[in-house]
Amino acid sequence: MIARLFVCLGNILLGLGTMKVLTEAFKKAQQVKEGAQQLQAELEELEVEGSAGGGLVKVVFNGEQRPQRVTIAPELMSEEADVVSDMVTAAMVDAYNKSTETMRERMQNITEGCNL
Repeated sequence: MIARLFVCLGNILLGLGTMKVLTEAFKKAQQVKEGAQQLQAELEELEVEGSAGGGLVKVVFNGEQRPQRVTIAPELMSEEADVVSDMVTAAMVDAYNKSTETMRERMQNITEGCNL
């Protein structure tokens, strides 16, 4: 009888420990959700610039990786079209990579402490 009581008590304590873990997990999930919503708002305003040709071509992406504008230096316009095209493409890749890295870092900050 006493042995069964100890087993029962042990199960209750184990259950309380599990509830505490679940409660903490739900709290962390809520924090991540709130952080993700805040990040989404920040990304809409964020601008990331990529460049090529030593700054002759600049491309700006927003935080959602949508191109916002392209700036081409006037002196580059005397080059052949394929040179300009290659530089624009390189600047876009640079902006995309910087934007992706920024998003990854910010998401990592939000999910810090999670065992995902």
